[in-house]
Order: sequence, then structure tokens, then C-alpha cells
Amino acid sequence: MATTSLDPGKQRLSPPAKRAVKGACFGFFVDYFDIYLPVVALTPAIAYFQPPHTAPAVAATLAYITLALTLIGRPIGAIVFGRIADITGRRRATLVAVAGAGACTLLMGLLPGYATIGWLSIALVLLLRFVGGVFMGGEYSSANPLAMEASPKHLRGLVGGLIAAAYPLGYIAISLVVALTFQFSPTGDVDSPYVQWGWRIPFFVGAGLSAWFLLYFRKVEESAAFEQVRKTSAAKKSPLKELLTGEHRRKLLQVLLMMTGMWFTVQATLSATPALLSQVIGLPSSSVNTGLLVANVFVAAGYLAMAQLGQRFGRRRVLVISGIWTVLLVPLVFAAMVREASAAAASGGSVLPTMFWATLALVLTVSPWGIVSTYIIERFATGVRASGYGIGYSLAVIIPGFYAFYMIGLSSFMPYEYTPIVLIVLGGAFATLGALRGPETRDADLS
Repeated sequence: MATTSLDPGKQRLSPPAKRAVKGACFGFFVDYFDIYLPVVALTPAIAYFQPPHTAPAVAATLAYITLALTLIGRPIGAIVFGRIADITGRRRATLVAVAGAGACTLLMGLLPGYATIGWLSIALVLLLRFVGGVFMGGEYSSANPLAMEASPKHLRGLVGGLIAAAYPLGYIAISLVVALTFQFSPTGDVDSPYVQWGWRIPFFVGAGLSAWFLLYFRKVEESAAFEQVRKTSAAKKSPLKELLTGEHRRKLLQVLLMMTGMWFTVQATLSATPALLSQVIGLPSSSVNTGLLVANVFVAAGYLAMAQLGQRFGRRRVLVISGIWTVLLVPLVFAAMVREASAAAASGGSVLPTMFWATLALVLTVSPWGIVSTYIIERFATGVRASGYGIGYSLAVIIPGFYAFYMIGLSSFMPYEYTPIVLIVLGGAFATLGALRGPETRDADLS
């Protein structure tokens, strides 16, 4: 089998390398389409899986838990599939992971509701999202290192930004699918068409995208850097054991600290916002969905801009600066969003001011993720790179993944809709400290 390589003279991506990069971008697109299915597609239909007359805060919390379990399954997938990717190859691990994630998404779309099987319906939702999260964690743990190993130093920032930008494109895609579904199956009470059957369509689309990605990635060649390491004794060691000892352990702890902060900020803004605006404050779900769709166009542009800034000025420096503005500026922006949303819900006014502030909050907190994958992959040696990247990226989500419960606890002494601000400040502080404790990686040699 041919391996992914570079044209050493011109330092451009070879055709096999281009396929690897496109595969990683497509994989992240599919991954995030699936991740936010519960938030975007299932939140308006969560009544289908719960008893009648459930309080809005409880309904929002069920939506949060569904997403949290998906995210918690991801580090398990990173451990399992990262090891497979470091021992048997990035390509093989990716194919297995994508097939499993697609199957779980398809089964979700076939589930009966509370009226048919009672509490078992929500239990199956939670189980399938957790297992699906395991497979999702395996996809990017293997596909993204493969793509980055194929890229020359001066293009790694751009490649990382392109891969990361596939995430908001995935969010945009699911928002479009849901918005189109609303047109012929309006949402409303438990008997509305969307709640009864329309929500299944986005899940079937997600399963179809996984199948499409699976067919594409079969054409992607294995990483040349991995093939070189596999021929040595290093490939025979346990990647996880090696990752937890010596210098690699210090690197992993630093990455976990930084990523815990990054996950707190993204959970408190991107993950919490849809249910907060629609279920708690009371804005129309369709308006919130459309507004966030537009917001993610700006987020995608922000990813690319931050990736290029990291390539020019250093990834560590830009990560530190973004952590500082998250602590100092984003709380003010988020509070403005909540005030505008509350006013619009009370008066029936326009949601445009709300979505302006929501867009600004998302761009400021989420755009720095355009640097994250490149930075983490550059921190680890080839023999443990997939494991280090997957675990460092995913394991940090465990504590922030329970953000809904922290919000409920904080609501005992502050308004519920403002509780994400505490998590934003905490996340920005952790991200800044974690980035400060690590080195610059822009010139790392991945081969």
C-alpha cells in the first residue's frame, strides 16, 4: 500500500496527503454533526422521551445530560482507538470508529418514545449516545494525526484550522437540516409533527454522512511517519503505558489542564446556549436554531483566522492571549446576550440583538479551538501521538461535561441564566495557565 508523503522539493501536500487532510476535515464535520444532534435536533423534541408536564429546567437538563454522556464516551474511545492507531495504524482505527458511530446514530433515529416504552426510551437515548461517543472519540484520535503527519511545518497551522473549521460547518449543516425539517414538521407540544417523528430525519442524515465518510476514507493511505515507526521496536511498546511515564506524562498533564479550561468555555457557551435561550428563557426554537446557524459561519471564519495567527506568532502565545480575553471580556458579552434574550421573550420582540451577542460570545470562546488540534498533535512523539492527542483532547471533557449540574448548583445563589458566566471565567483561567505551562510547538518535527 502506498503511504502518505510530501513532495520534499516544493514542500506541498502530495495527492495522498491531500486525501488524508480532506478525510480528517470530513471526519470532523461528521463527528460534530453527530455530537450536536442532541442539542440541536433533539432538544425541541425531548418531550417525546419524557413524562408529560416535565418542568422546563428538567427538560433542559435531560438535553444537557444527553450531550454530556456523548462527550464522556469520547475519552474512552480515545484510549481504545488511540492505542489501535498507534499500534496497527491510523487508517484502520478510523474506519472501525466511524462504522460504529454511524450505527449508533442510525439506531437513535429508530427509537420509540415515552408513550410506547416509558422511561426505557430516555435510557436508550442515553446509552446510545454514550456508546456513540466512544466511537466518535476514536475517529478524530486517528484521522487527525494522520492528516497532520502528512503536512509540512509551514502548512500545519492552516491544516489544523481547516480541520477545526469543519466543526462549525457540521453545526451549520445540522442546523440547516433541522430548519428544513421544521418547515414540513412544525415543532410545538408533544403531539406536534416534529416531536412525534420529524426529529428522526436529522439522525438518519447523520447516519448517511457516516456511511459516506466510511466509503471515502477507504481510499486514504496510511501515514508515512507511522509506517516508519512501526518498523522499529518503539511500535511494539504499549502506547498508553509509555504515555503515562516520564516526559510524556508531564506533557499529557499540561495538555489536560489547558483542555479542561477549553472544554469549560465551549460547554458554557456553545453547548448551553440553545437550551438556555429556548427552554429556559423562552425564545422560539426555530429562531434560536437559525440564529446559531448564522453565528457558526463567523465561528468557522474565526477558526481559520486563529489558526493563521498561531502559525505566524506562535500557538502558545495566541492560546494564552485568547484565555485572557475569555476571562475579562466574554462574561460581559454573555451577560448582554441574556439580557437581550429575556427582553425579547417578555415583549415578543426581535431576536437579532440576542443573536448578535451570542455570535460574539461564540467567536471569542470557540475560535481558539482552531489551534488546539495542531498544538496537541505537535506535543507528542509518533509512537504515542494518536493516544496522546485523543486522550489529551477528550479526557479533559469529563469534569466540564457535567456543566448542567454545576449550573443547577450555582442557581441556588444566582439567576440560572447567568450561571454559565462562572464556568466561562473558570475555563479561561485554566486554559491560560495550561498554555503558559507548555512550550511553543510550531517548529516541532512530526516525522
